[in-house]
Amino acid sequence: MPMELWDAYFSDGSLAGGELIRGKPIPAGLYHLVCEVLVRHTDGDYLLMQRDPQKPNYGGYYEATAGGSALKGEDKWVCVRRELWEETGILDDSFLEIGRYLSRDTIYHAFLCTTDCDKDSVILQEGETISFKWVPESEFIRFVNSGEMIDIQKVRYQDYFEKMGYLR
Repeated sequence: MPMELWDAYFSDGSLAGGELIRGKPIPAGLYHLVCEVLVRHTDGDYLLMQRDPQKPNYGGYYEATAGGSALKGEDKWVCVRRELWEETGILDDSFLEIGRYLSRDTIYHAFLCTTDCDKDSVILQEGETISFKWVPESEFIRFVNSGEMIDIQKVRYQDYFEKMGYLR
C-alpha cells in the first residue's frame, strides 16, 4: 500500500506548510483535514452505509456518512467529492457545508449532499462498506436518537441535526 500524505493545517484551517504521513503521530499544534458527507435524496430519504465488520472502529455499524482524509494538495471540496465517489459511487457536486469540528489533531468538515441519483446505483467500497440502505426521514430521526448511530458522528453533525429539529 502506498504511503498516504496529507497537508498539515493550523487549527484555524490555514495551511501550515508541511506534510503529514498517515499512521505517523501528528505534531502538537498541527491538524489534518477530514471531510464527511451526509447524503440525502431529493425524495427526503437519507443514505446509511454499513461499515465492514473488519474495520478496527465500529465494524458492522451503520453510519450516516461517507468520508475520509484529504490527500496532499486537496481542499475540502475536492476531498468530499472524491470520498463520496469512492465510498458510494455517487458523483455529485451539490455540497452544502453544515458543520466544522476540531479534535485533538483533526479538522472535520461536514457536508450535506442532496442528490437525485438512482438509489440502486450505490457502489460499495471493498474493505470499507458491506451494505447500504436508504431510510425515510422519520426512520433517520429515530436512528440519530438511538444508540445505533456512532456517537462521535452525531456530535460532528450536531449543528445540522439541531437546525433540522432531529435531536430529542
